[in-house]
Amino acid sequence: MVADLLVAVAAAGSAGVVYLAAAVRVVKQYERGVLFRLGRVSGDVRTPGLNLIIPFVDRLQKVNLQIVTLPVPAQEGITRDNVTVRVDAVVYFRVVDAVSALVKVEDYKFAVSQMAQTSLRSIIGKSDLDDLLSDREKLNQGLELMIDSPAVGWGIQVDRVEIKDVSLPDTMKRSMARQAEADRERRARIINADAELQASKKLAEAAQQMAETPTALQLRLLQTVMAVAAEKNSTLVLPIPVELLHFLERGGRPSPPDQDRDRGQDRDRDRDRDQGQEQDRGPSPGHTDGGPQLPVTGTGSAPQVPVIDTGGPPQTPVTGTGSTPRVP
Repeated sequence: MVADLLVAVAAAGSAGVVYLAAAVRVVKQYERGVLFRLGRVSGDVRTPGLNLIIPFVDRLQKVNLQIVTLPVPAQEGITRDNVTVRVDAVVYFRVVDAVSALVKVEDYKFAVSQMAQTSLRSIIGKSDLDDLLSDREKLNQGLELMIDSPAVGWGIQVDRVEIKDVSLPDTMKRSMARQAEADRERRARIINADAELQASKKLAEAAQQMAETPTALQLRLLQTVMAVAAEKNSTLVLPIPVELLHFLERGGRPSPPDQDRDRGQDRDRDRDRDQGQEQDRGPSPGHTDGGPQLPVTGTGSAPQVPVIDTGGPPQTPVTGTGSTPRVP
């Protein structure tokens, strides 16, 4: 009798343990439990902790409330300016209403993924290539709004949507590279021209200043020579400035009184030189100190001999046609 009672108690205890194990459910901190009793939602959402259900009658389904990172597959589309691109993105969302997420949509993760893909394609068709490359923040906000609008009815909140990468064709990449290179070359030339303009203005001011003070030009020349001489492997070529030549010319030029004295001395030397030349030549042909001058005619290369009157019979002129003079 006692043995039968012990067996019954043991059987009841075992049944109670099995029932309790089947009725106890543990909900974690980041989860919420939705109780379905005979297929219908019963009561409020079960909070984290230990929860009891009726076995074989109730079914407790847990929903994760953590933020879900959902990658969106790369979508290929044509932009508004007719450029073919491939764009992929990532969606961050979380469940805010566990009952709606289980009741109103079959698989909320799959639904959000499909909605993100269609919205991404729509964004590609409405945007230009420059917007996809430079104005992504605005596109992210528009894509987030497009996904969040239907997801609110599913008990899901989209926290953030990010466009990860925009893939371009190789030909478009080369074209954009050439465009960027040309733009940078244009900016470099503008900067260089602006620098040349400023430098020319400064050089003009420096030239005016040096024109007022010529000594500054000499100092600048010496500074340049010192800078070049610092390099030991260079040949120094020292130019002579024009101002220095003018200075030397003014230094070697005599004063006005000295110039007058030099002119007088030059005239005296010229006069003495002329007199000396006349003395060296002697008297001119046909001329004597006391007698009259007779004309002498001759042809050829023979010298002409003058005839001198000595008081005798009259003399006739002598003419010669050869190399030896003839006297009649």
